[in-house]
Amino acid sequence: MIETDRLILRRWREADIAPFHAMGQDEEVMRFLGPPMSEDDCRAAAERQNAFAETFGRGFWALERREDGAFLGFCGVKPGTEGTPIAGEPEIGWRLARGAWGQGFATEAAAAALAAEWQRGSVEVFAITVPANLRSRRVMERLGMTRDAQGDFDHPALAPGDPLRHHLLYRIATPV
Repeated sequence: MIETDRLILRRWREADIAPFHAMGQDEEVMRFLGPPMSEDDCRAAAERQNAFAETFGRGFWALERREDGAFLGFCGVKPGTEGTPIAGEPEIGWRLARGAWGQGFATEAAAAALAAEWQRGSVEVFAITVPANLRSRRVMERLGMTRDAQGDFDHPALAPGDPLRHHLLYRIATPV
């Protein structure tokens, strides 16, 4: 678990599935991420992240607002996806419900997850997104990440011609 002044990053719970599913049905939230997510997709994603936490000691944690316990989305660091240039490397990521946008939650949560990753001894952390996802790119830049254009790639999980297939690679090294 990771805590900030306003947020708690923690393991997923059954109670997170319904708001995560609602988030996965929001066209604007999913705009740069893919098709709407079914409840089964959401449950499997939550279980996968809890399994990462068990195996690797970290994952994309459920994100809770400290003030009222509201589920806001997720944020954390997991092993990069197989078949990508960052396979097995620390990949930071986030997804927030639209009602949580524009309040600095993504940057706050990601900064805390990044600090925890440095404490784990990682020397570099990566992030990926599609070119049009300017909100995520701004969060990456606020974190101090820089784009590595040489590392940009077509995501192997997406078919040729899919408008979300091309991904940009960002990275940050351990602060000295």
